[in-house]
Amino acid sequence: MSVVLGYDESPGAERALRVALEVATAFGEPLVLVYGAAAPGLTGEEYRAHQAAVREAGRSALARAVEAADEAGVPSLVEVADAKPAQALLEAAERHDARVIIVGSWGDSPIRGALLGSTPHKLLHLSPVPVLCVPTEHAPGH
Repeated sequence: MSVVLGYDESPGAERALRVALEVATAFGEPLVLVYGAAAPGLTGEEYRAHQAAVREAGRSALARAVEAADEAGVPSLVEVADAKPAQALLEAAERHDARVIIVGSWGDSPIRGALLGSTPHKLLHLSPVPVLCVPTEHAPGH
């Protein structure tokens, strides 16, 4: 089994990473870091240029997460998928026999997430394994 983490540059990603490392450590399982890099609505050369930029950004973001996993003594695997984040996470969860999928939230309201189709919202409705949605940290006093 494994712990699958959706990791990107979102405000909730670092906090979700900390939680994912705690869960992976508690269960003695590897952490699978997933970055969905699909370009929405682009085609042809525009798509390829965007895809290359997004993949590079994903590799950079994931390198920081791998470093944190190494420091915590948690084995990790990295996947930069040519799919939208929710689909990339669902496919990785199936391939790696995930115990749980962990994602950070942007702090969107539930209505905004439902209307715009946030990744956590999609996962909660589509995932056959438990989904842990980690809220973004609030400033002190909120």
